[in-house]
Amino acid sequence: MSERQIGTALTVVGAVLTVAGTTLYVLPGPGLPVLSIGLVVLTAGLVTAARRRN
Repeated sequence: MSERQIGTALTVVGAVLTVAGTTLYVLPGPGLPVLSIGLVVLTAGLVTAARRRN
């Protein structure tokens, strides 16, 4: 698996976690931790994908 594919996978997972965290922030559930983890994973995925574009 290439580094770009890993970055893309992390971006997708991070986006899903961010949306889930935003939803759980309004609904009963652990919204803030899920949202925080989602943003960290999303950022890591975008940085990894962008680093391989050059």
